[in-house]
Amino acid sequence: MFAVGHLALGYLGGKATSRLVRDNLNLPLLFVAAVLPDLDILIPVLTHRGPSHSLLLLTLLFIPLLVAFGKKAFPHYVAMLLHPFPADYLTGGIQLFWPISSRFYGEEILMTSLLSIALEWAVFISSMALMLKTRDAVALLRPHPFNLTLLIPIMASLLPPFFRFPSPVPALLFIPHIIYLGVFTVSILVDVKKILTQAS
Repeated sequence: MFAVGHLALGYLGGKATSRLVRDNLNLPLLFVAAVLPDLDILIPVLTHRGPSHSLLLLTLLFIPLLVAFGKKAFPHYVAMLLHPFPADYLTGGIQLFWPISSRFYGEEILMTSLLSIALEWAVFISSMALMLKTRDAVALLRPHPFNLTLLIPIMASLLPPFFRFPSPVPALLFIPHIIYLGVFTVSILVDVKKILTQAS
């Protein structure tokens, strides 16, 4: 999946989990968690969709946060796990059980296929509808101590459509990328304005 699908699926999974554990979400960190496994793109020694997409490794790395923050961390954990499985599992495969196995598991649905694009639009529209219904869209546009972390999902939304990195985004997915990019950018600008106002 492209960033749009990961962000939308992470939000939907995290939101559902937060209702189950009856805890409020840290929305900026939820969106960061949704794209975190793709940091392997920026680390030359790592294979994309390799160890950073392993459900075993992600769980091991997240255990300290689950211990420290308990149920508050669980929605973010779910958002992060939905990135490799089912999202990237469907579109080319992942090293699901690294370090136990280096084998890539998954289906071979092309990310640029109409089926994949339709899936990304479906989760994007669902996530936007839920964000509007629950007023999370409004909450994202308020100052928050973690809004600056949205720079990570901004890069995930910006690089593929405009710089074709790590791969070009189909024209049919430009609009949802731009919408996420706009929401996250405005969120950060709200925080910057608050910081500048307090400084003067």
